[in-house]
Amino acid sequence: MAEVKRIAVIAGDGIGPEVVAEAEKVLKKTEELFGYRFETEHGLFGGIAIDEKGTPLPQETLDMCKKADAVLLGAVGGPKWDNNPKELRPETGLLGIRKALGLFSNIRPAVVFDCLLDASTIKREVLEGTDLIVVRELTGGIYFGDKFRREGKDGQEAVDTCVYSVKEIERIVRQAFGIAQKRRKKLASVDKANVLETSRLWRETVNRIAPEYPDVELEHVLVDNCAMQLLRRPSSFDVIVTENMFGDILSDEAAMLTGSIGMLSSASLGEGSFGLYEPVHGSAPDIAGQGIANPIATILSVALMFRLSFGYEDAAASVERAVKAVLDAGHRTADIAQDRSKAVGTKEMGDLIVAAMTK
Repeated sequence: MAEVKRIAVIAGDGIGPEVVAEAEKVLKKTEELFGYRFETEHGLFGGIAIDEKGTPLPQETLDMCKKADAVLLGAVGGPKWDNNPKELRPETGLLGIRKALGLFSNIRPAVVFDCLLDASTIKREVLEGTDLIVVRELTGGIYFGDKFRREGKDGQEAVDTCVYSVKEIERIVRQAFGIAQKRRKKLASVDKANVLETSRLWRETVNRIAPEYPDVELEHVLVDNCAMQLLRRPSSFDVIVTENMFGDILSDEAAMLTGSIGMLSSASLGEGSFGLYEPVHGSAPDIAGQGIANPIATILSVALMFRLSFGYEDAAASVERAVKAVLDAGHRTADIAQDRSKAVGTKEMGDLIVAAMTK
C-alpha cells in the first residue's frame, strides 16, 4: 500500500477556493487511478485569516504546513486589505510563510500549448516550441534587505538594501543546474553584473559551480537583455536562474507568453522534497464567486507537486496529458476563449480534466 502523503490545503481569498476545489478533484482521481494516498487538512491564510484570526499567517496554519509533505495554495489578497498596515496585509503572510518554511526557490514553468498559440499577443512563429522554466531565488535580495528612510540634503530619502551571500547563490544555482540536466541541458544565468556588486558575486559563484555540471551549456544574460530576448526568441531558453527581484519580473513576463496567467503553475521549494505549490495568478476578486476562473494553473501545480515533492512522475504526466487533451478538444475558460459565449466554467473545466486522466 502506498505511503500516505499529507497535503496542507490553503484555499485563500478570491477565486482561490474555487480553483483549489478543482485541484482536489485531481487528487481524488489520482488515488483511484494509481493507488496513491493523500490526506488533506485545510487552513486559513491571507485576507480571510486577517478577518477571522487577526493575522495573515495564523500559527495553527503554519504548524499544519510544517507537519505536511507539501502545501497547496490557492491565492491571497484583494483590495479589501490594500490599505491595511504592513503587518496586516496578505502579502506579508506570503513572505512570512516562505521564510518560516525555508522555501528559497520558486520554480515557474512557461509552456506554450500549440492549440493556444493564437491566444498570445506574440506572433505564432516567435512562440512555437516555447517550453522554459524560471528558477527564482526567493528569500534573499532587495525584498529582504534592510529598509529605512532618512533625511538627506534634498529632503527625505528611502533606502532598500540588496544583500546576497555565496551560500544563498550556490544553493539556488545548483538546483537550477540540476533541473537543466533533466531537460534540454541549457542554463541562462541572469544578472546585472555590469552595474551591481551583488550581481558580480552572483556571476563569480555561477562560474565557479559550472564545471560541476559539464553537460549543461551555461549562458550569462544581463537582465534587461533577457527581458528583450524573452519576447524575441523565447523558444531558445530552457532554464533561467536569477535573483529575487529579477525573477519576480521575468517570470511574470514569461507567463504572458502563454496567452493567460491562468495557465501558469509554480512551486516554491526548500531543502529536500518539501514544497509549496500555487498558481501564478492572483485572487482575481473581480470574478470571484462567478464560477468562471481558470483552474488549469492550480491543477498543473498539483502535477508539479507529484513530480517534485512526491516523485510520482506517472501521475504528473497523467495530469499534464489530460490538460493538453482537453485544450486540444477545444474547451476553453473565458480567459483563453476566442468566443467567450462558448467558454466553460471553473467546475466544468475541472470535471473535463479529471475525466481525461488515464494511467
